[in-house]
Amino acid sequence: MDSLQVLFWATLGSVISLVGGMVLLRATRLRQQVIVYALPFGAGTLLATAFVSTLPEALEDREPSEILMWALSGFLLFFALERLVGWFHHHHHDDVHGGRDRVHTYLVVIGDTLHNAIDGIAIGAAFLVNPAAGITMSIAVAAHEIPQEIGDFGILLGKGLKPRRVIAVNLMSAMATVVMAMATFWLGGLYQLDASPLLALAAGFFIYIAASDLIPDIHEKPHREGTKQAAMLILGVVAIIAVTSALPHAHAESKAQDVVDSHQEY
Repeated sequence: MDSLQVLFWATLGSVISLVGGMVLLRATRLRQQVIVYALPFGAGTLLATAFVSTLPEALEDREPSEILMWALSGFLLFFALERLVGWFHHHHHDDVHGGRDRVHTYLVVIGDTLHNAIDGIAIGAAFLVNPAAGITMSIAVAAHEIPQEIGDFGILLGKGLKPRRVIAVNLMSAMATVVMAMATFWLGGLYQLDASPLLALAAGFFIYIAASDLIPDIHEKPHREGTKQAAMLILGVVAIIAVTSALPHAHAESKAQDVVDSHQEY
């Protein structure tokens, strides 16, 4: 049952993001409007998930200094990936043609697949802790992936790919989330792996994405538009806090059950 829950939520996030891209496949003007306001909302969900759900869960079983070091490692690792490959900024349009255009298309696909794989590891690790953490992580990933996938659709169409091929490429890329979520959850359960370091790494990834790539975009906008985007970021934070508060605290419940079981043994 737990595996089916992981499969359901990981697939749901991937499908929602792809549907968003397909709906806006032709509506260029609407696509740009959605991206403008959905990106800061996604940034807010990532920040809230990192600080309200992921890091607190990771700190349950490890020393704060160790968890914060893992989070810092995740932040720096994502920074290194961005510097080495330059794949995370692929939602911006580049004026490249010919051979460079084809290379850039490959980088978009490879970068998106790596990004989806990291999202899947984060979802699987969160479900290793408890279902509530996994659901919160899945919602945050979906909220971030919707504008990301919409942007990818627009870029690949602009590079000359036909709509059917764009859908097929993004579908295969999205499967990386599902595969890595299931693999992380299954291997973690099989070998009784501690999910805390993985959660801390994911928190570092999320903080980097929001702080380095999405929030600066808000500051670059004119005052009125920037204010609207800032409001969307705060709305994303509030949404995750509401979801986290509404979901049962399965971690605490499992600990309480362990105490009951230990007493029953005596």
